[in-house]
Amino acid sequence: MVDADQTFVIVGGGLAGAKAAETLRAEGFTGRVILICDERDHPYERPPLSKGYLLGKEERDSVFVHEPAWYARNDIELHLGQTVDAVDRAAKTVRFGDDGTLVHYDKLLLATGAEPRRLDIPGTDLAGVHHLRRLAHAERLKGVLAALGRDNGHLVIAGAGWIGLEVAAAAREYGAEVTVVEHGPTPLHGVLGPELGQVFAELHREHGVRFHFGVRLTEIVGQDGMVLAARTDDGEEHPAHDVLAAIGAAPRTGLAEAAGLTLADRAHGGGIAVDGRLRTSDPDIYAAGDVAAFHHPLFDTRLRVEHWANALNGGPAAARAMLGRDLTYDRMPYFFSDQYDLGMEYSGWAPPGTYDQVVIRGDAGKRQFIAFWVKEGRVLAGMNVNVWDVTEPIQALIRSGTPVDTEALANPHVPLETLTP
Repeated sequence: MVDADQTFVIVGGGLAGAKAAETLRAEGFTGRVILICDERDHPYERPPLSKGYLLGKEERDSVFVHEPAWYARNDIELHLGQTVDAVDRAAKTVRFGDDGTLVHYDKLLLATGAEPRRLDIPGTDLAGVHHLRRLAHAERLKGVLAALGRDNGHLVIAGAGWIGLEVAAAAREYGAEVTVVEHGPTPLHGVLGPELGQVFAELHREHGVRFHFGVRLTEIVGQDGMVLAARTDDGEEHPAHDVLAAIGAAPRTGLAEAAGLTLADRAHGGGIAVDGRLRTSDPDIYAAGDVAAFHHPLFDTRLRVEHWANALNGGPAAARAMLGRDLTYDRMPYFFSDQYDLGMEYSGWAPPGTYDQVVIRGDAGKRQFIAFWVKEGRVLAGMNVNVWDVTEPIQALIRSGTPVDTEALANPHVPLETLTP
């Protein structure tokens, strides 16, 4: 029974943590809500960091989940710039802050997110080497891109994933020269496969981005603390004034591991293993957002989803589960991206090796189409590119799990809604 005497602690001040706190109050919880964030900024959303805010099209204040006064108004005890260094499951306490403050919890939510993977090569200590995960990173990178554009400078990006490509697009809009180094054969290969990865390669080449595929960075060369070039394992040397490491993110599981919670295996993306109610191996501890690895009933596998929608929906779901609500978290993986004049949305899960064909509806050459990843006639995932208001029928096709006529699927004149049983 939840009552005013209980204390719910949330570790992690990103979107998942902030939305969980909001949901607890919206659902009528009157006990203590303590939100502990290791950043000094109020909780914010991350997509603008590589999109609108980085491009200077959105103001800094637009990234925050709530206005600063919201937390006090809703009696959320917000601790900014505080790191939690221990969870004592037996005593049901967390320890945080410079003075080792101990606070008791009745329920605990771990929304610790992920952190950028680091390049393990010489030269990463140079001043011009960057990551993009936090607001402070975006603020710094924004100034860097503007300076590169003004001075005709060169940016080398390690990694052709979503962050790498979005920053490449932003850098080109500022006027910087851009080279992307990627060990895979195409951009976004692990997500979209070669068929659709090539669409993004062509998009960026048209805007002047140079790609170097099938290689890895081996060294960042500098002088007097500044970047001069980046070398790859095929012996090439690429001129660079700055380097962005965009080689993925690792779930921040250290706190959970030290507390003895069960972790997911690396084959499923790592993270904290949770059940359908986002509950960890400890029934009083939950996890949500980038760090949580949940078994998705539709795809019959454990997934760890690092995108905005998972934090937006996972935080509230965990909050309701902490309140004793009966639920199963089975939100469809969903993400979006904006690069130059291309906008896209992706729903589902279909990494290379899980599908047997890609069906295109529309004109991929004009970058106005929907792509479907299909196995034995069943739609596993769909991506709409510069085609809008189709997410619901795409997700309905995926959820139906029944074979569809691929000719009808490819025909723009056949409404998608008619293909769902």
